[in-house]
Amino acid sequence: MGSVIGELLPLAVGVAISPIPIIAVILMLLSKRAGGASAGFGVGWILGILVATGIFMLLAGSIDTSDSDGPSATASWVKVVLGVLLLLLAGRQWRSRNAHAEPPKWMQAIDDLNFVKSTGLGFALAAINPKNLLLCVSAGVGIGTAGVNGGEQVVALIVYTVLAGSTVLVPVIAYAVAADKMRGTLDNLKVWLQANNAAVMSVLLLVMGAVVLGKGFSGLF
Repeated sequence: MGSVIGELLPLAVGVAISPIPIIAVILMLLSKRAGGASAGFGVGWILGILVATGIFMLLAGSIDTSDSDGPSATASWVKVVLGVLLLLLAGRQWRSRNAHAEPPKWMQAIDDLNFVKSTGLGFALAAINPKNLLLCVSAGVGIGTAGVNGGEQVVALIVYTVLAGSTVLVPVIAYAVAADKMRGTLDNLKVWLQANNAAVMSVLLLVMGAVVLGKGFSGLF
């Protein structure tokens, strides 16, 4: 069980420090509907991580690992493919780091988001956005092919979800407790993340891709 959690930690950190959802929740906390929008986004973000990871955990659980003491060749090749995809995405992010693109339309419309709409946005960014989805897929495959029982898989899934969603939940809770004290910090963090989004994400994906690729190769050789 401990080894499974250890394997999930870097992937959870990768999702947790992904700049886009952090920027989104900060913008919501600075909007005119701060309370409802940020709470909805937090709920959607957690649900998205849980659902995406859980689905691939169940799918990966159908991979036969009973033929050897180590991971099966199929499971290892799945991890190799995921690792390569993460590395390719890292390269794409790095090449775009100096591009001055317009903010996404959903980001420009954050002031008008209510609880329901922000919940949908949070879910989409967690479960549909390719960058975060690849990390959740990698985590789901890792849990599903770890050879642990169903109860331990559920515990691992919950631990991963809480860790991965922490950087969105913490600002929401902190703002609810001390809104006035949070405004200056949120403004500064938003500016930094917007300026360094692509660079941060490319390094993140590079590290996560190397970790997943290494896990895949270790099961093959």
